[in-house]
Amino acid sequence: MTALANETTGDDRIIRESGVDARVASIVQPVLRAIGFRLVRVRLSGQNGLTLQIMAEREDGTMTVEDCEEVSRAVSPALDVEDPVDKAYHLEVSSPGIDRPLVRKSDFENWAGHQARIETSILVAERKRFKGTIVSAGANGVTIERDQAPEGAETRIEVPYESIAEARLILTDDLIRDALSKDNQARKEAKKRAGEPEDEADDETQD
Repeated sequence: MTALANETTGDDRIIRESGVDARVASIVQPVLRAIGFRLVRVRLSGQNGLTLQIMAEREDGTMTVEDCEEVSRAVSPALDVEDPVDKAYHLEVSSPGIDRPLVRKSDFENWAGHQARIETSILVAERKRFKGTIVSAGANGVTIERDQAPEGAETRIEVPYESIAEARLILTDDLIRDALSKDNQARKEAKKRAGEPEDEADDETQD
C-alpha cells in the first residue's frame, strides 16, 4: 500500500493500494458509497488459491454479517463487468475487526489512547517500524508515545501521514472494551435514527 492523496476519487484514506488492488479499489469505492459504506482496504492474496479481500464498514464504524453479505452482492456485479483480476478468485468481504487497520486520519483520532503498530515507507527518526500509544492525530501526522525508544531519543514522535505504509491497532483488553462500547453506542444511535426501540440487551452490554 502507498500513502497517496487523490482528492478526485472521493477517497479520504491516507493509505492506499497499488497495482491490481488499486484497480479493484477504484471499482468498488463508488459502489460502496452508493449503499452507505466506506472502503477500508483491498488485498489480493494467495490464501485458499486466490482470495480478494474487501474490508469495509459503515460510516459509524459498524459492520455486521448482514452488511458483509449486502456489500458482497453489490460489488460482485461490478467486479464481474470490469474483471480486474485475470484469474479465478474467491471474494471475501469482511469488517475491519477490533485490531483494525488505520487508514484515515479519523481512525487515528478515534483510537487515540490505544496502542498501534506503524510501518513507514521512508525513514522517520532513523527507523521504519514503530510501536506505541496514539497520543494525538494532527493535520500532518500522528504523534505516538513509543514503547521502546533508543537511549537518549524522544519517546514521543510525530509520524507524517504521507510516510505511513501500514498501520493497525494492537489487540489489548482496553481496546476490546472500548471497541465493544463504541459499537454498542453506534448501534443504539442507528436504531434511534431509524425509529426502532432499543433492546434491553444493549444496555446490559454497556454495563
